[in-house]
Amino acid sequence: MEPTPEQSPHHAYPDHWEADVVLRDGGTARIRPITTDDAERLVSFYEQVSDESKYYRFFAPYPRLSDRDVHRFTHHDYVDRVGLAVTIGGEFIGTVRYDRINDQGRPASAPADEAEVAFLVQDAHQGRGVASALLEHIAAVARERGIRRFAAEVLPANNKMIKVFRDGGYTQRRSFEDGSVHLTLDLEPTEKSLAVQRGREQRAEARSVQRLLAPGSVAVIGTGRTPGGVGRTVLRNLLASGYTGRTYAVNRAFDEDLATLDGVPAHRSLGEIDEQVDLAVIAVPAHRVPEAVADCGEHGVQGLVVLSAGYAERGAEGRELQRELVRQARSYGMRIIGPNAFGIINTAESVRLNASLAPESPARGRIGLFTQSGAIGIALLSGLHRRGAGLSSFISAGNRADVSGNDFLQYSFEDPDTDVALLYLESLGNPRKFNRLARRTAAVKPVVVVKGARHSGSTPPGHAVPVSRIPDATVSALMRQAGVIRVDTVTEMVDAGLLLAGQPLPAGPRVAILGNSESLGLLTYDACLAEGLRPRPPIDLTTAASPQDFRDALAEALADGTCDAVIVTAIPWVGENGEAETGDGQVLAAALHKAVAGGSAKPVAVVHVEIGGLAEALAAASSTAAPRPRTVTPAADRPRAATSLSTGPARSTAPATPTAPEARTTPPVRPGPGSPTDPKASPAPEAATGPGRIPAYPAAERAVRALAEAVKYAQWRRQAAVPGKIPEFLDDTIDEPGAAALIEAQLATAPDPRGRPLTHDEARELLGRYGIDVRPTLPAPDPEAAVAAATRLGYPVALKTTAPHLRHRADLGGVRLDIADEEALRRAYGELTDLLGKPAELLPVVQAMAPRGVDTVVRASIDAAAGAVLSFGLAGAPSELLGDTAHRLVPATDRDAAELIRSIRAAPVLFGWRGSAPVDTAALEELLLRLSRLVDDHPEVVSVALEPVVVAPHGLTVLGASVRLAPPPARSDLGPRRLPNY
Repeated sequence: MEPTPEQSPHHAYPDHWEADVVLRDGGTARIRPITTDDAERLVSFYEQVSDESKYYRFFAPYPRLSDRDVHRFTHHDYVDRVGLAVTIGGEFIGTVRYDRINDQGRPASAPADEAEVAFLVQDAHQGRGVASALLEHIAAVARERGIRRFAAEVLPANNKMIKVFRDGGYTQRRSFEDGSVHLTLDLEPTEKSLAVQRGREQRAEARSVQRLLAPGSVAVIGTGRTPGGVGRTVLRNLLASGYTGRTYAVNRAFDEDLATLDGVPAHRSLGEIDEQVDLAVIAVPAHRVPEAVADCGEHGVQGLVVLSAGYAERGAEGRELQRELVRQARSYGMRIIGPNAFGIINTAESVRLNASLAPESPARGRIGLFTQSGAIGIALLSGLHRRGAGLSSFISAGNRADVSGNDFLQYSFEDPDTDVALLYLESLGNPRKFNRLARRTAAVKPVVVVKGARHSGSTPPGHAVPVSRIPDATVSALMRQAGVIRVDTVTEMVDAGLLLAGQPLPAGPRVAILGNSESLGLLTYDACLAEGLRPRPPIDLTTAASPQDFRDALAEALADGTCDAVIVTAIPWVGENGEAETGDGQVLAAALHKAVAGGSAKPVAVVHVEIGGLAEALAAASSTAAPRPRTVTPAADRPRAATSLSTGPARSTAPATPTAPEARTTPPVRPGPGSPTDPKASPAPEAATGPGRIPAYPAAERAVRALAEAVKYAQWRRQAAVPGKIPEFLDDTIDEPGAAALIEAQLATAPDPRGRPLTHDEARELLGRYGIDVRPTLPAPDPEAAVAAATRLGYPVALKTTAPHLRHRADLGGVRLDIADEEALRRAYGELTDLLGKPAELLPVVQAMAPRGVDTVVRASIDAAAGAVLSFGLAGAPSELLGDTAHRLVPATDRDAAELIRSIRAAPVLFGWRGSAPVDTAALEELLLRLSRLVDDHPEVVSVALEPVVVAPHGLTVLGASVRLAPPPARSDLGPRRLPNY
């Protein structure tokens, strides 16, 4: 919104305060500053507030606002007087205002740092978290304007408002004065306030997805009058899945006398439907979507699935249409999946929703699936179906204009029906938030990710995301740090998902291999070694092995305390006539089932080669369907699939604690066409009964790779249970205020608003404030200056160039070491300049020699999208040529620092490789922690490179340092919660 002439030019309308937020019930609303144009909206809003709420706000009966009140509440300078409003459909549903005051409680200006704050929320919207969201945003605004405390007067009977302040997590003081409760809130964010904010964010965003996946009624807008077409296909799939709610077909082109279509009520618009519609699936051309969205918003639809194409995937014009679509939907409080989406599926028995273009609803199971690509979604659904896997939920988000992978993680975290979350992502809209959510989710259930468009160097069509300059290898390392299982292909994602959903986590990397083929066992053994596992020698049962032999061998391996997992390999039996016998697959499946049922909780996988019947049995056995009540059936009547390898109670990696009530709420079932009471309805297909399936793989490498991912994930889970710490000794040796003063002074003198690099001496001083000692260097523009520098520093010394094209290039002759005296120094100086050029070009310096050790490089940088990243590697070819560098997000803990130096491939060099002396890794870990603390405390430090860092058997020496300062990039993961605007 634009500022009006009445507003001071130096207090322009702060459009960066505008934000879309998700409320407690999953609906959206917009928060924005109040302007002078809002007088009528304010009066209308106040008229809809109850007398009781007005009394609580003004401490007296206050039936209407006077003209003076309206002027006061709509005219702000956006510094000392600020008002924010929450709007839905353009109308106010809540307001908050602060007025800066002095110590006597009178109106004031800066430097006064206290403000009086007051809220008012419409009664119809109380309980939706409106006031809590307003408190977060008005507190952020106040901090931006130099206000550090809020004061509020609340009547004792106004329990709801007292609770808002109490539950905010801010440090507060309370007193009872003159019949009211006086509250003072310190606005500096605390660990508790941040936890409260993120907890509310999680519950709200999870609820918003839950509303989409479990609607009580669905309208398909754009249902064709004749069979075929997108809308008619979705309607058909909804009915075929046995959806438990009410279904409606909507098309403005329907004849007025058309009452039903495919057995469901047919309407020309939503306004003709007597009840509220919870979810609308929009399948009309892009130019008609705004009309459909407006119809939905005006009739209380809660969410949209937009299948229509023609948006950001078509270029700049389509991207603007997409942004307008999101703005329009959010203005009505609706969230969007899409546009250009494939649809959504929820297999829960109480919902049975297939609002997608998938012709067959997947079996009910324990895997949640999110994909940004319709084509990949089709492939994944097909692959999971072929292998008998069941899903709990499926979202194909298309252009991901609103609902994203982050929202899916919020939902999956507390969804009791999901044990494993699989995500195919082509872009990360908010990488910092993704890592935070993934880490929290991975602590209770596996998260498996395939990242597409890794090397294209561009954003996929239709995806507007922040630009990230970090390479894909770094992204992968940061995902691993967060506990994400990062795989390269969708096939690997399915392989890992089946194992993780159907089997317990391994206790370690020791693997037993058994089977009836020596060659297949050796292939499996080699694959285990390649993946870093510790396989035992394969047990060859010979080709004459019977199913009973397999059962006995597997039972023995499961009982053996020296192995953590078992891989069974099987090839077809060869009969007496030399032909393969293919009829014993079911028998083998039953034998393996019996062995697993009586064994310990260890993961088991099967590698098979074309055994007739086994593939089908193992497909059923590898199903991740939730168990359903069993009935005893006479043996003669049992289907052959009854030999599936169910192994007892399912292992669930979901949180054991109950989820929030609103996340578990299922909309009431409304009987009608498509509901279970409709004789035409078909129940959603289910995977074979019984949990604990054994996954089957057609190649040893695939089974081993899935098992290796499970081993690494299980190790991460065990370590994450005891989080790392930042050592307290750092506080005693760090001068944070001194560093802040230096940074402020250097940026104040920077001619470029984008910042500036520090000189060697400036960098030494700043790093020294954090206990990072950089060995001094002295310039040597001529031989005499070099001799003087060496005399000052003391022999032996090093002579090296600092020209950018020669820096750290000892291989080009730009570094001379162990110069013992003046004569050797003069000789080295002459050789250097004769070989490489004039001193003015080489910029030579002299530095005292450091103790011998291993040359390493330590870096920290801030990426606008991913955040601050700490990196480590060996100097020279290992890191520069081979890319052998490890990365962790800042702030790093003691565990992160220890893992960082041990995760590079060349790490053995630091620990006594080939008889060399181990170096002081404790000193190296401390250096990493100090640098992490520096960039975390001061985001203006946008890049630091310590190179080389020579790590000796005792201590280390930082020989070179470069630091760049700049105004910090905006943090999308801090401040009040808000939905992203792409």
